[in-house]
Amino acid sequence: MKYLFVHQNFPAQFVHLVRALTVQGGNEIVFISESGRLQIPGVRRVSYRMPQPARVDAPAPVDELARGMQRAAAVARAARTLRDLGYVPDIIIGHHGWGEMLDLPDVYPDVPILGYYEFFYRPTGLDVGFDPEFAPPATVAPLIRARNTLNLLALAGSGWGHTPTHFQRDTYPDWARDRLTLIPEGVDLEKCVPDPHARTQSFTLGNIHVRPGEKLVTYVARDLEPYRGFHVFMRALPRILEHRPEARVIVVGGDGVSYGARAPGGMTWRAHMMAEVGRTLDMERVHFAGRVDYGSFCRLLQRSDAHVYLTYPFVVSWSLREAMACGCAIVGSRTAPVEEFLHDGVTARLVPFLEPQRIADGVVELLEDRRLARRLRASVREHAVATLDMRTYLDRYHRLIGQLVACGGRPALCDVA
Repeated sequence: MKYLFVHQNFPAQFVHLVRALTVQGGNEIVFISESGRLQIPGVRRVSYRMPQPARVDAPAPVDELARGMQRAAAVARAARTLRDLGYVPDIIIGHHGWGEMLDLPDVYPDVPILGYYEFFYRPTGLDVGFDPEFAPPATVAPLIRARNTLNLLALAGSGWGHTPTHFQRDTYPDWARDRLTLIPEGVDLEKCVPDPHARTQSFTLGNIHVRPGEKLVTYVARDLEPYRGFHVFMRALPRILEHRPEARVIVVGGDGVSYGARAPGGMTWRAHMMAEVGRTLDMERVHFAGRVDYGSFCRLLQRSDAHVYLTYPFVVSWSLREAMACGCAIVGSRTAPVEEFLHDGVTARLVPFLEPQRIADGVVELLEDRRLARRLRASVREHAVATLDMRTYLDRYHRLIGQLVACGGRPALCDVA
């Protein structure tokens, strides 16, 4: 088959599917993107270049819409070049979040489109206003509703959609959910696997060294920011370090902002939180590792004695799935996206997101109660094997693709669910 993938950053959420298609053989794969440094043999990447942002004297969501329309036009130009060179895909697969695929039906009117639907914004009840420390202004609701414009334009099209969790699907309006197939994303259960000997050996990450017998607390996020609970985790650290004087803490993540606002005064959130709690921390035992390569990330999870994962009611990170697969003893936030994956006392210890003391108590409990930690590690690994298997994920993906191609992009003509 011939595939056309679209995402501004190659290969993004489609990395596992693309690799599987190359291994399968007999497929032609073209990926349109703005950026991406990863090389995947057998995949032809076509870059598009964005023009300067359109000047719009209007609220921010209107700027986002204008930028989305610019992306749609840029991707369509790249697709027309492909079409003129004779490339007509059997299916187009991409992410709808940035508007990139909106104009593709004009280029390939008879090709089915399968879109990744990640999140539908709401002015209340989800991430906006969840954290009272960062209460939004009273005028934010119209702006949040307007932010869904690209989502709504995509849903108004003729394509089909998929999403990875019940939580994410349920953010969408009732009338849209029947057009979204749930495909839970998988994990490589052979790379992300427990190492029963990890805690009996010395562990090194860059210039950070952890000796056997030392307790290791881990926290991972793409960027260290409030959406992933970095601020409340930092406030939990003094209590953790006080109760467990032999414990070390390794924090992985960059200093950018993936979600939400920047810290006050142009500071990074790490600098902002260090200004608040840094004087109460033993920095001989707290280590900021920045971003790390995937192999080091997996080894860190295998060595962890207590892994902390916190998030607003928002899209859950891949790192949670990988921590589950590595058999981490997890302290997670009692928020809806996490509760879809973990159950308190069964596969993790779940604690209130906004209460640093409860987070600290959860970590200390897992560091002190070896029997509980051992049981949770075994249980969460078993749950990951049962629910996050990569082969099952890819089989569901392939089945949905086959159904859409058989329907000629018209799901009403066949049984697509």
